[in-house]
Amino acid sequence: MGVFTELAKHPEDLATLQARLGLHPRGARDFFDALVALGLLQRIDGNYSNSPSTELFLDRRKPTYIGGVLEMANHRLYGFWNHLTGALRTGQPQNESRLGEASPFVALYADPARLKEFLSAMSGISHAANVAISEKFPWDRYRSHVDVGTAQGDLPVTVARRHPHVSCTGFDLAEVGPVFEEYVEANGLAGRVAFAAGDFFKNPLPAADVITLAHILHDWSLDEKRVLIRKAFDALHPGGALVVYDSIIDDGRSRNAFGLLMSLNMLIETPAGFDYTGADCIHWMREAGFTGTRVEHLTGPDSMVVGIKPA
Repeated sequence: MGVFTELAKHPEDLATLQARLGLHPRGARDFFDALVALGLLQRIDGNYSNSPSTELFLDRRKPTYIGGVLEMANHRLYGFWNHLTGALRTGQPQNESRLGEASPFVALYADPARLKEFLSAMSGISHAANVAISEKFPWDRYRSHVDVGTAQGDLPVTVARRHPHVSCTGFDLAEVGPVFEEYVEANGLAGRVAFAAGDFFKNPLPAADVITLAHILHDWSLDEKRVLIRKAFDALHPGGALVVYDSIIDDGRSRNAFGLLMSLNMLIETPAGFDYTGADCIHWMREAGFTGTRVEHLTGPDSMVVGIKPA
């Protein structure tokens, strides 16, 4: 409804905010006060305003906006989670495919508006971790970067902005290209961040010093995970690095609730995807030939797993 974007302009009283958002008086006050109780809004002398976090992250006009993932959840995921019991009993996805419709990704990529919303959601859920990667990974040792399954391109954009010496490329299906290029241009990096079209199962990955798989690996089965890691190994220059990040589950499988819930989301959304521990990913990387493997926390529930291709 744009509550936080509206209040980013200036604080408003109940009657004004209710009218601006077109809400019925019966529920409006309880709704806004519930947001106060949740810490998402503040109320001072009868006027509502954003909390510092919502002001930064949920104003659609700010580049720090991460609400795209909430919009996607609102339009799709919440309803599918009503069928979690069915997923647990059958092991089958509970999204559009449950009703015999085409894969949601087929429909998604055929509709430019829905595709843009999805890709924006991927930027929203990934941006904080992308910033952390740009700060924590030793980019000074490398000259080229390919982000596989790049979506809008927030990771290569973030890396390119912080490390001008790195040549960055986003690799994804051709339909993603226009959205990627629009995002790169909006960030003032046209000509510095490139797009390469391809299917990461059907086509070789572009060669680079660093290849990233950001919120990608958890979508796929164990065999498909191993294929992607092996393809990254083959595409890397000698001495290059593979960086995988997801909401990596802690090895004891007892602390990262977000990672475990994300794995259940993969149950609901995909035929065989699942999230995994750092130890799991290190094992798959070593199978492919990587050395020097390590796990490093990024931010929130996200960690990266790094493997080095021998020189």
